Amino acid sequence: MKSWLLVNLFFLLTLVVHAQAPSFRSYQKLQEYQGLYEYTNRTTLKLAASPKDSLLYALIADGRYPLYPVGPDLFLNQSKDTVRFQRDTQKKIVSYSVKQQRFQRLNSTLTFPRQMWYPRLSPFTYRYNVPTQASDGLLVGSLQHSGLDSTLLATMVNKIADGTYPNIHSILIIKDGRLVFEEYFFDYTQDSLHQLRSATKSFISALTGIAIDKGLIKSVHEPVLPFFPEYTLQNQSELKQQLTIEHLLTNQSGLDCDITNEQSAGNEEKMDYSPDWVKFTLDLPMIDKPGGKGMYCSGNPITAGRIIEKQAHMSLPDFARQTLFDPLGITQFNWHFQPDLTSAESYCQLYLRPRDMAKFGLLYLNKGQWQGKQIISQDWVTASMAKHSVVQNTNYGYLWWLKYLNAAGTRYDGVTAQGNGGQRIYIWPAQNMVTVITGGNFNQQSPSDGLMATYILAAFNKK
Repeated sequence: MKSWLLVNLFFLLTLVVHAQAPSFRSYQKLQEYQGLYEYTNRTTLKLAASPKDSLLYALIADGRYPLYPVGPDLFLNQSKDTVRFQRDTQKKIVSYSVKQQRFQRLNSTLTFPRQMWYPRLSPFTYRYNVPTQASDGLLVGSLQHSGLDSTLLATMVNKIADGTYPNIHSILIIKDGRLVFEEYFFDYTQDSLHQLRSATKSFISALTGIAIDKGLIKSVHEPVLPFFPEYTLQNQSELKQQLTIEHLLTNQSGLDCDITNEQSAGNEEKMDYSPDWVKFTLDLPMIDKPGGKGMYCSGNPITAGRIIEKQAHMSLPDFARQTLFDPLGITQFNWHFQPDLTSAESYCQLYLRPRDMAKFGLLYLNKGQWQGKQIISQDWVTASMAKHSVVQNTNYGYLWWLKYLNAAGTRYDGVTAQGNGGQRIYIWPAQNMVTVITGGNFNQQSPSDGLMATYILAAFNKK
């Protein structure tokens, strides 16, 4: 999932920039730039100065993206684009420009809570508390007799609080069917909806299975193109005619679409502002046979989602509400599934509470059952969590990652829904455990897997 302030970090450069620019990177100076601004595609963004690290951040779709000062009224974003601010005759900031586009400041009086910049406000002393029992269907329990190490978990929380592990928003652990650990950081709470980024794809997988269970789709082996008779597609070929729903779910479409290849015709940035993402995807040339090389392509699950909509005669969020969210007792969510340029920043992603993410993981751990009711067929869950392809050197199911982590020399096999920024829904069948981590490390390395291995899975090595 892409955004204007994207892709490769240049950490060493920013260290140099910071060292050379003390006069215009003070927190007080950066506050001049705060406010609500115009943004691309008739949207808005907020700029906020952080008292913690004296950086200016663009707040876009709940993501925070740093702007690095390089001179008076001059910044670089993570893509190394120049961001220049303009002032009026009174020397007040009125706009910024980037890539030959200019955007006006709409409001200069915004304020931002201090807690949004700090994992925990000091002074902070961690003390474990049993999660609160709520009316959301999750049972709670204590760490005692769970097999988890309370000392390790306390160390983890303290290291998140002191910034050793940055931008962690929540960590939840369900062990043996009970929520035994639940911690939130910064200004996130139990009731906060959090973006899932590409972890949304695993929900599309679930909805595909439900659509098949209900007979709306015959099977994963149905060819894709007949679902879209309204399109006159480019680059038609016999190979493209062989494309099935299963190939979308396993990221083996064979289309020229690979997030790891900037030259790919289906690169996400090229798709972002196209008027119809499904047609954009299906228009792509074939560079492999369907079922061949696994290539990570967001157009694949988006196309699968549109097929569900066409067969169910309703929007994907409405179908999710009726068939998945309501049965799981998920009453709060936000999902703008509109695969066109209006989603260039949100990227059709789902927003859920971390507790509800955990319930989704528990549903899969329990082979599609929730409170004794079969929500998704066991066969679909089993197929989804089985290896079908290899994507980015990782075994891959139906829009689920089949990952393993090493903890103190021991291998732990799991199944993961994951997204940019550190969003994770981990399922650990052998440990009868589900863990959820959310974070804000967008377009950079996330500590989520490291936390999982070092402080949660490591407890089982002591047995």
